[in-house]
Amino acid sequence: MRPAARLLLIEADHLPVVLLGIDEAGFERPTLLPGWTVRDVVAHCAAVLTRTASGIPSAYRPDENQADVDLRRSWPIHEVVAELVDGYRGAAAAIDRAGGSLDGVGLGEWIHGGDIRHALGRPDAYRSPGVTLALDLIRERSLTRLDVGVDADVGGDEIHLGPPDRHDARLVCDDAAAFIRMVAGRRPDPATYRLDGADPGELVLFH
Repeated sequence: MRPAARLLLIEADHLPVVLLGIDEAGFERPTLLPGWTVRDVVAHCAAVLTRTASGIPSAYRPDENQADVDLRRSWPIHEVVAELVDGYRGAAAAIDRAGGSLDGVGLGEWIHGGDIRHALGRPDAYRSPGVTLALDLIRERSLTRLDVGVDADVGGDEIHLGPPDRHDARLVCDDAAAFIRMVAGRRPDPATYRLDGADPGELVLFH
């Protein structure tokens, strides 16, 4: 399977276990995504997985995403989680068949798992199982999404982002979690990274 599909299957084995371990109050915790709770992120992920598995095209516009979340606000939380769980396998198969055009879905769903874990105070937020695959997918995505070339030190490992022949900026991150939060626009703690030659917003791969 494509790495993005494998990443989604890894998340399918781990995130539902996290969700089954929290109570109703846990689903109402705020996340780093403005205005969205844990429940809202789960609802968004469930909707994306359902669309992907069903072959329904999506522009992933903010208004579309919010409509999906609003639709599920009246659902019992166990139904929202059930939709999430049911969608993983079908979405992974669709991502694999797509040959690359849907790789961002697998990576995006894994990052949203980080949003949920972070809100719940989990130590593995943004560096949960599958992180090595995620880092490779981030590098690939950056080739077409970034206008700057970035030499990144991620906890001692070197990763180049953006055009291979450009070296405009240097990023040093304490660990993978800080790096992933940076490229995903999740506002990492300034104490966990140093960036020279570019602004943080120039490194964001998801808009």
